[in-house]
Amino acid sequence: MNRTTTIEDLLRHHAPQVLGALVRRYGHFGLAEDSVQEALLAAAEQWPASGIPDNPRGWLIRVASRRLTDLLRGEEARRRREETAASLAPRDAFTAPPPGESRAPSEDDTLTLLFLCCHPDLSPAAQIALTLRVVGGLTTAEIARAHLVPEATMAQRISRAKQKVRGVPFQPPRPEDRDQRLAAVLQILYLIFNEGYTATSGTALHRSDLAREAIRLTRAVRRLLPREGSVTGLLALMLLTEARSAARSGAQGELIPLDEQDRTRWDHKAIEEGIALVEKALGQGPAGPYQLQAAIAALHDEAERPEDTDWPQILALYDLLVRLAPEPMAELGRAVAVAMVRGPEAGLAEVAGLEDRLAGHHRLDSVRAHLLERSGDTQGARDAYRRAAERTLSLPEERYLRGCAARLEP
Repeated sequence: MNRTTTIEDLLRHHAPQVLGALVRRYGHFGLAEDSVQEALLAAAEQWPASGIPDNPRGWLIRVASRRLTDLLRGEEARRRREETAASLAPRDAFTAPPPGESRAPSEDDTLTLLFLCCHPDLSPAAQIALTLRVVGGLTTAEIARAHLVPEATMAQRISRAKQKVRGVPFQPPRPEDRDQRLAAVLQILYLIFNEGYTATSGTALHRSDLAREAIRLTRAVRRLLPREGSVTGLLALMLLTEARSAARSGAQGELIPLDEQDRTRWDHKAIEEGIALVEKALGQGPAGPYQLQAAIAALHDEAERPEDTDWPQILALYDLLVRLAPEPMAELGRAVAVAMVRGPEAGLAEVAGLEDRLAGHHRLDSVRAHLLERSGDTQGARDAYRRAAERTLSLPEERYLRGCAARLEP
């Protein structure tokens, strides 16, 4: 690992902790976040030449505190805000702690920030953007690129999100709200990962930056909550899914389906870690949706060849999953498992039962096309592939689906 990479990793690791320290001490979430960004920029410019400080977090807190104090002095009601800042700042606020010591709160601030970014008053889109900006450390331009929107649009989205959480106390949720808020945090990380692993629109099949960031943030949450089965299960699911990414596309970026992938290209180290995490997750209380999905992913990854896949066990897990969380996409996955165990006609019957809830979704037509092809209905499969191609917003998926339709031409 080169020196620049080490500095970047340090900054990403400490950024949420530094922000948490400032918000806890001074409040002013928006101004604190701006101050931390300036401190990170100063570190990125100075540390390569001067060396990494003995206490990087203390250095960042000192510089960010100084910048925040400057910003507070420039606000209206200057005298009142100066007095407030002075009363809140400890006497040694502008002195970096000695090596090995720190005034900063524990890494629990990272989790508190995640809870804040996933506040129920924010829309999912705003939660994702704010999480990537504040906790993930991505720039507004990077987030805008990942979501295929202009930078100005993303800047407005993030700014509105900050305004909505302005004044929200910087503290973990109350015990009675904790499970619900944690579920929201995990759902946002899950959405970020899914958008990275299979981009819903655009020319790229895979946005590795988003997938990696979701994994990094989920690892951070698990460090704080190592005994939470849902957290462990989500991390396992991400690792087991991302392990296949290198084999999902060809030299020209074309999509390669699971049963045609070169499994020697899978990341077997990530698979080993993911399987070990699945075993831990299933022992951490009742299995929830993330644990069950991770167990399904593990069965796929353990199979050396497509024909070695334990489809009966996968179907049994899907039965549990849809009973626990009857979500249409999970039921569509179960339909595929039914087809693999009981035949394509049985799978098509399951697909037909999802018409109302997934009407117009390209994945419904894609699965139907695949099962129709397996059943021998070439014309029906060709038509379904074409409908799916027309409905997807992903260019690699569209090309793949049109190729499947063309392959079935008489």
